[in-house]
Amino acid sequence: MQVGIVGLPNAGKSTLFNALTKAGAQSAAYAFTTIEPNIGMVDVPDPRLYKIAELEGSAKITPASVKFLDIAGLVRGASKGEGLGNQFLHNIRETDAIAHIVRCFDDQNVCHVEGRVAPGEDIDIINLELMMADLATVEKRLAAAAKTLRAGDKDAAREVATLEKARDHLDKGLTLRSHDFDDKETAYLKSLSLLTLKPVIYVANIGENAIGEDGNPYVKEVEEKAAEEKAVVVVLPAELEEEMSQLADEEAAEFMRDMGIEESPLDAFIHASYKLLKLITFFTGGPTEARAWTVVKGTKAPEAAGKIHTDMERGFIRAEIVSFEDLEKFGSFNAVKESGNLRLEGKEYVIRNGDVVYFRFAV
Repeated sequence: MQVGIVGLPNAGKSTLFNALTKAGAQSAAYAFTTIEPNIGMVDVPDPRLYKIAELEGSAKITPASVKFLDIAGLVRGASKGEGLGNQFLHNIRETDAIAHIVRCFDDQNVCHVEGRVAPGEDIDIINLELMMADLATVEKRLAAAAKTLRAGDKDAAREVATLEKARDHLDKGLTLRSHDFDDKETAYLKSLSLLTLKPVIYVANIGENAIGEDGNPYVKEVEEKAAEEKAVVVVLPAELEEEMSQLADEEAAEFMRDMGIEESPLDAFIHASYKLLKLITFFTGGPTEARAWTVVKGTKAPEAAGKIHTDMERGFIRAEIVSFEDLEKFGSFNAVKESGNLRLEGKEYVIRNGDVVYFRFAV
């Protein structure tokens, strides 16, 4: 699963990427510093994993992760190839979700491609370009489907109806994710890799001096735009987070305490991205390793076992499951078993967030 970090040039995309990955991607106070997308795997912070490792005496800890792509900045006319538009649109089609970073700070040393800081207008610029690209895709596909329908293909009727619905919504200047398509319509439109159908998090990139500030007018603009799409907003100071990412853990924790920050906004952003992708975590633990595994919500036990090894899915017998809460309460997997709170689940069991699992299989 991968999240594309998008935004206008100089909004803070590479700065956020560096904070997430500690990768040292190039960033500068001018447009198009990023050409090819930077790619990095980011661990998902989860205190439960470390508790499991402690209780099970695990020698190794392996957290869940999400892939982030720092994608070239988009400008007006991108849907027609302006700037790095064609490359940008191709890169964003490859992602599962979008983190749209919006500049919410004033800095005369960092130019704004539009000559002013106006978060609401910045969001409109990018959404318009994505909608124009989607409209071109939909109209091209609609022409082909209509031709098939005229030739007597009855199955094309639903395709045409779905595409017309999507076209009409885009014509109103609305993103496709803001429309309530049914499951079949959504599945079909997803197959077209439409950009405004992808789930989005808006990241309000504030300056360090705005931390803890109530009523920030720039942030308010972002929140108002996000509310129109029922999208999530995360507020964070990307530059400060990048600086903190270079500190040792203890130094970073002390710095946060001095700033009066209880939870890193960066961690909140990672968790929000994880949730946006509809991912959940199950765990395995033992003396060798405690590990967090990522599956999409609704995954059944055999498929989850296949994440560990294909033989486990092929030869699945049952899953022995304890909840994290019970593991923490009783102190070990065996202790939970002795208490009678261990569950034996079969092939139809749907994995829950926080399950600690031992899979039985035979091949």
